[in-house]
Amino acid sequence: MALRLPPFQPLPAPSGKDSELIEVPLAQLQPTQLCVGMAEIRSRQLDFSRDDPREQRRYLKRKPTPLVRSAAGELWMVDRHHRLRALLELDPTATAFGYVVLQLEVSERHHVLDQLHQRGWLYLYDGRGLGPLHPTALPTSLSGTQDDPYRSLVWKLKREGLVAAEPLIPFHEFRWGAWLRSRNLPPFSSDRLEPALPAARALVRSRAASHLAGWIAP
Repeated sequence: MALRLPPFQPLPAPSGKDSELIEVPLAQLQPTQLCVGMAEIRSRQLDFSRDDPREQRRYLKRKPTPLVRSAAGELWMVDRHHRLRALLELDPTATAFGYVVLQLEVSERHHVLDQLHQRGWLYLYDGRGLGPLHPTALPTSLSGTQDDPYRSLVWKLKREGLVAAEPLIPFHEFRWGAWLRSRNLPPFSSDRLEPALPAARALVRSRAASHLAGWIAP
């Protein structure tokens, strides 16, 4: 399976200056993808539960969210969906830190989504890998994102050091997930990744995967 994603502009990295960060309520952020991997979200929730509020705040400042702001002031997040949904489920009133990577001169939702799509900053495939769907299918809040078990699987493989991070490539993990979907894996779910892991480990280390960004030579 090949994702039919438009060419993308790399996501701008933060400048490192705290003065450019803005604090925003998570409930106000709009996602730019239909799916998340629930295995990663559950893992991040365990991490958050071990932090005291000051540690959590320092961590969120170190990992700011790239944001697109419409002329009406509405905010779309173009990364950090897993981290922030995990926190939102634990605390619906939580805030995080972000930096504006794009200020748009349009305010209507469909115009905003069109401009994001042109930059390759929307992921329009559902939890079964079907798409691309129309941008209007995107949920308006993080809590509305679907579970994609293949995204969970790639998170686990990255955690094991078998796939390298590519933080400036939009939807990097979904690209790997789409490739694994085209292979023959046993049934699995985000709650039970183990049946697919042996075959998935071998696949991501194979030469057949070498065209994907983040491939690590065995």
